[in-house]
Amino acid sequence: MAILALFGVFLFLLFAGTPVGVAMLAASLSNILVFGMPQVIAAERMTGAINSFPLLAIPFFILAGVIMNRGGITQRLVDVSRAFIGHRRGGTAQVNVLASIFFSGISGSASADAAAIGSMLIPAMKREGYPPGFAVGITAASATIGPIIPPSIVLIIYGSMTNMSIGALFLAGVIPGLMIGLSLMLIVAVMARRQGFPSQRRMPWRDRLVATVVALPALVAPAIILGGILGGLYTATEAGVIACLYGLFVGVFVYREFRLRDLPAILVDAAEQVAIPVFILASAAVFGWLLTVHGFGRIVISFMNMLDLGPLGVLFFLIVALLLVGLVVEGLAALVIFVPIVMPLVPAFGLDPLQVALIMVVTVLIGTVTPPVGLQLYIAATIGRVSITQVVVWPFVFAMVGVVVIMALVPELVTWLPRRFGF
Repeated sequence: MAILALFGVFLFLLFAGTPVGVAMLAASLSNILVFGMPQVIAAERMTGAINSFPLLAIPFFILAGVIMNRGGITQRLVDVSRAFIGHRRGGTAQVNVLASIFFSGISGSASADAAAIGSMLIPAMKREGYPPGFAVGITAASATIGPIIPPSIVLIIYGSMTNMSIGALFLAGVIPGLMIGLSLMLIVAVMARRQGFPSQRRMPWRDRLVATVVALPALVAPAIILGGILGGLYTATEAGVIACLYGLFVGVFVYREFRLRDLPAILVDAAEQVAIPVFILASAAVFGWLLTVHGFGRIVISFMNMLDLGPLGVLFFLIVALLLVGLVVEGLAALVIFVPIVMPLVPAFGLDPLQVALIMVVTVLIGTVTPPVGLQLYIAATIGRVSITQVVVWPFVFAMVGVVVIMALVPELVTWLPRRFGF
């Protein structure tokens, strides 16, 4: 009864247009009041969820993304991508994906990726004659690579909730992230041939070399961030600070795209971007705690045992469930709510924690590009000035789901790299 009341109020508020963080908190508070729990629990859970050293990486990486976007790093990544693959049919769409792969090694945020890459390439694609719905769809889909290839804000949150090694989670995301990028590029290639998308002139090798040299400070940023973490030089949180300092140095002294007097405006922009995920994280912590207290995890395990699915069956059930949840619940909220529920399934069914982690994260991120509540979809559609109903996104969604299925069937795609580094 308590679980039904909790979900009932949450879904009612969600469909009434209430922001997801507010809906979760309101549903949780009403549940606490109705069932006679101490009200102070909500405040304790909210502060406890965000009072974490690893989670300090969130504002730092978001700030790093804003700095690097303002500092011209994103533009150089787009330029070097265009130099090597812009001449192919549908080349600018391919550049969109490749630039997202490069940018993912800097910001760790899908929203930052969608805003930064989308603001440059969606207008360019429209000018070249791409259908606006396609330009928006590929931008939204490729933005999901940001939180999969390290560094990743979502994986930092997952690691802080489960006490798993963030370094191991980062490494586990490399191969799946690259697979998603390649699958999206394959879909673009097929659609480009069928629909006759435009291509650009082939750049001479000399111009490619110049573009690579100019972009070198941007291209080494992921190596500085991830290399320091894996080398034991600094933690993921400290890596976020390093990324901010490096971005400032490159933006001010190398590319000279902004001055130090522009920093207050950059900090305000980053603070606005930080506020939403942190509030969702805090609200979802109360919601998830109530589900645990009301025994939702035990109900799920009993249901799984009754179905007699086995480890692989549990993984596929989890994928389907999270895809459905992603249709109506914002990605970060879904992750924070369901991680405490899913974690007991890992030992109960002999699942690999890293495999489960990446399957959950990638599946939840797919939900950020599916209507009606896909966050990246809305960001890209706003930039492209098109209606959600006009966006061509389902071919890319099916491609990403295919990658998730392969991850479930071949766990070594997730676990091999962390094991190679001794995690």
